[in-house]
This record gives sequence, C-alpha cells and structure tokens, in this order.
Amino acid sequence: MKVALVHDFLTKLGGAERVLKTFAEMYPQAPIFTLLYDEKACGKVFPRERVKTSWLQKLPSALRKRQKFLFPLMPRAIEMLDLSDYNLIISSSNAYAHGILTPSDSVHICYCHSPMRYAWDYAHKYMEEQKAGRFAKGLAGRMIKNVRFWDQIASDRPDYYIANSYHVSQRIGKYYRQKSEIIYPPVETDRFRANEIHEDYYLIVSTLTPYKKIVQAVQLFNKIQRRLVVIGDGPQRKYLEAVAGPTVDILGRKDDETVKTYLQNCRAYIMPNEEDFGISPVEAMACGKPVIAYAKGGILETVIPGKTGVLYLEPTFASLEDALGRFLTNEYDFKPHTIRRHALQFSEDKFKENFKKFVDTVASRHSLC
Repeated sequence: MKVALVHDFLTKLGGAERVLKTFAEMYPQAPIFTLLYDEKACGKVFPRERVKTSWLQKLPSALRKRQKFLFPLMPRAIEMLDLSDYNLIISSSNAYAHGILTPSDSVHICYCHSPMRYAWDYAHKYMEEQKAGRFAKGLAGRMIKNVRFWDQIASDRPDYYIANSYHVSQRIGKYYRQKSEIIYPPVETDRFRANEIHEDYYLIVSTLTPYKKIVQAVQLFNKIQRRLVVIGDGPQRKYLEAVAGPTVDILGRKDDETVKTYLQNCRAYIMPNEEDFGISPVEAMACGKPVIAYAKGGILETVIPGKTGVLYLEPTFASLEDALGRFLTNEYDFKPHTIRRHALQFSEDKFKENFKKFVDTVASRHSLC
C-alpha cells in the first residue's frame, strides 16, 4: 500500500497532533499533507522533509498566523492537494482534511476528532466571541454559511469514518449523516505512574479560550483560597491572569515533561468544559489522579463517577463548587492504582492495535497492496 496522511494544520502540538504522531509512527514512509506548517512549533515531531503543504503556506507569515481570516480559502486549498499517487489515504480531521479529493481506486479513512465546530454546533457562540462590528460579523456569518455548505458536500468523500468517541460518532451522524466506527485516541499512558501523594494543588491543562470555562474554576479557587495551577495559552490568558487571585497560578504553555510533573503531583484534575474526548484528563488518571469534570461529551466515556472522578451536571460555578465539595468529602474513596488501571484502556498500544485491525479489514475488502 502507498499511504498518505492528511492533517488540517501543523501549527501547534495539541491532542489531534498526538493522534497524527501515532499515525506517522505506524506508517513511517507516509508523507504528511497539511494546509499550514510551522516548523518552529512542530518540526521536532513532524520534520519539514516529511511535510507537504498547500499553497496557503506561500502567504506572508503575518497572514498565515491569522487563520480565522483564511478559512474561506481553505476548502479550495485542501482540494488542491495532490493525492493521486496513493491508494490509502488517512485523514486526521476536525475541520478540512476530510475534504481532500482522492483517486477513484483509493480508500480514504477519516479519523474524525469532530465535525467542524464553528460551522455547526458552535457557530453562534463563535460569532458572539468575535470582537468585530456589525458589518464584519455579517460578512463572517455569510462565510461560515458557505463553509458549512462545502463541509456538508465534503462529508461524503471519505469511504470510512472513525470517531474518537461515541459523543463524536453521534455528531458525525447528525451533521454528516454518516456511520462511524469508534476508536479512542492514543494516550501515552506508559509515560506516567500512579502517584499516591500530592502537593495540594488542583490542575487544568488547556487552551485558554472562553469556551473552556476556565474562568469558573479561577473564580472558585479565588473564593475558597485553595491552590489552582493552569497550564496553557490562548486569547483569554491575559484576562485570566488579571482575575486570578494569590492562590491561582496561570503558567502559560509548558513542555511535556513539565506538564507530566504537574500531573503526577496534583491533588485532582479539573475540566469545567465539554470536550469531544479529552486527553489530559486521561493522562491525569494514568497518574492515579481523580478528575472533577462537567458531565458532557467524551468525559462520560472516560471517567467513572465515584471510582475515577466526580462529575457535575450543569456548566455553572455553583455546580463546580458542589462537585469539589463532594470530592473532598469522599477523597479517600479514590484509589490511585485503580484509577490508573482504568486509564490503561486508552493506551497508545491499544489504539495501534485497534486501528491496524480496522485498516487490515479495509485493505482486504478493497484488495489494497
């Protein structure tokens, strides 16, 4: 088989890029096609010689860094990537990668992290968060409508969909009208060990945007005067730093080893927002740490209430405060080694095993060689 990998953007290293990294290890000869590439941010994991970019890469650097201004151009750019030399194409998509044009004798498997959020269920919130005038918002709304129309057409292009959770599988069915298999994303559980002690702080690792609802956690820990550590960067960082009290540390982006240290030594992990899967909470559980999370999305598939964490039903300050209280009351019920054993079902080895089995079945069905 001649395999090609396709990914939306290689401009930062996040959860979706961890999945791509595993694909790249499984298929070491496969080139990686992407719309935009930042060698400084991603070169150590995805070296330049392996990456093939779209024509958007030729735009000035200042424009490439402002992706929200480029999204009307991205459907055309992804379609111009030439996959004609490959008979197995694996796309890693939460925006555009599933929309590639592939040869008629090829097979396209899309690993879908989520249907494009700002085109579908997040469209109204996305518009509300844009700091723009009425005319600009009207123009953006029209462009989102056009992208949504393209996305609906493009959703028919993959031959097979794999969802990263049952939650995402439902969304693929709703917006794309497509069936999907479920293979949970790879978590590097072998990097962690269950730790029975802690340094009496709670932890969040996240992109800092309003959607993540981190401000609720900051306000709560300001109120109760307990220590909260927030690792990550994003457009809401300055605001969070401004409202953070003396017991809350906003650390910015940190390397993987530093994040690992904080995960190993936290008292519990906090996730106040909905996630399609949520890799960081599983990493925390691989360290034997319980998770306190909003009960919606992929977290319902990874956290067992009362055994590996505490869930709360409303995305509000009061519900988060109540959940923290329940955790403190029952903290000794959470056993680090039990929590870690639960996390191992989401390991990288398990992902590779399940994905290879799926590809082998597809290859046999289509006589790929």
